[in-house]
Amino acid sequence: MSERLFADIFTASRSSIPQGAALLTNSSTSRVPQDPTQSAAATPAERAWAQVLAPYRQPSNVRGIVEIVVTIVPLVALWALMWATFNLGYWLVLPLAIPAAGFLVRLFMIQHDCGHGSFFRHRRANDWTGRIIGVLTLTPYGFWRRTHAMHHASSGNLDRRGFGDVDTLTVAEYRARSVWGRLRYRLYRHPLVMFGVGPAYLFILQYRLPVGIMRGGWQPWASTMGTNLSISLIVGVLVWLIGIKSFLLIHLPITLLASSAGVWLFYVQHQFEDTAWEDENEWDLHQTALHGSSHYDLPVFLRWFTANIGVHHVHHLSSRIPYYRLPYVLREHPELRAINRLSLLDSFRCVRLVLWDETRRRLVPFHDCPQSP
Repeated sequence: MSERLFADIFTASRSSIPQGAALLTNSSTSRVPQDPTQSAAATPAERAWAQVLAPYRQPSNVRGIVEIVVTIVPLVALWALMWATFNLGYWLVLPLAIPAAGFLVRLFMIQHDCGHGSFFRHRRANDWTGRIIGVLTLTPYGFWRRTHAMHHASSGNLDRRGFGDVDTLTVAEYRARSVWGRLRYRLYRHPLVMFGVGPAYLFILQYRLPVGIMRGGWQPWASTMGTNLSISLIVGVLVWLIGIKSFLLIHLPITLLASSAGVWLFYVQHQFEDTAWEDENEWDLHQTALHGSSHYDLPVFLRWFTANIGVHHVHHLSSRIPYYRLPYVLREHPELRAINRLSLLDSFRCVRLVLWDETRRRLVPFHDCPQSP
């Protein structure tokens, strides 16, 4: 499995909708059968959920425009306010970076929906909106869309790890490594690296090249280099206007906070104790979509800033649902709320879960790793 640091962590009439409770009659909300040797292939109920959710997939162009306006305008206003108060004292500037980072995270989530073709009705509108936002989020849209599609197509597949996910070793793989190999994995999984150094490296440096698919043709290069050129032009203008010191002290904290928050969200969406991983011969798209992704049940104001990305199990089942329709899914199908639900407090405990135990079929911490015989 890849050893690269943070490579592609970030590398889609309701009266006719069937009642979800009936679909779950023969499929409990538990992740896998009690017998760990039993096949984890999706039941008909799990496959049926994708059809149940289809009516929610219709985006609204008007709603999309409103969502962009209520995100970009406060972000620009906060940035301008940080600049206006810069000479009054940095202690006034720095706290403003927190809400500004929240709006930048929300802007990334709009880009995310554009990548799935779910934000606007037409692909061209989604793509150009995603490209423009990608300049602000430091994320080349075309390259990221491609690696993120690979993540959705292989999430939870033990034989197809390495793109758009957090590198995760099985217990057996970890035990088979040398002392140096274990140390590297422990370093990669350390919270200071995972949520501090790693996100900064990912967004500021790694996304400047199409890492992982550099031989994937001209499109990833065009996306990445076009984004880099646009970033350079905007940064150049801002530095010319306010100076490099002011620019860095204003924008760098926003970028660092937003990137760490983004990586944290992605981590919690799949790195929880009762997630689902399967070998290729038993892996099923619908089963791992529903049971391998969490429902990160955040407080209301955090749901807004994160654009409901916490309803991740529903998103993986039907990635074409716009984020502003996901709350309707949970309201009209409340049985989905309890599946893999994590509260904000629960999520902090996920940091220690670092290895997939294929025997016990759950993520475990290092200290819970069975010793070599």
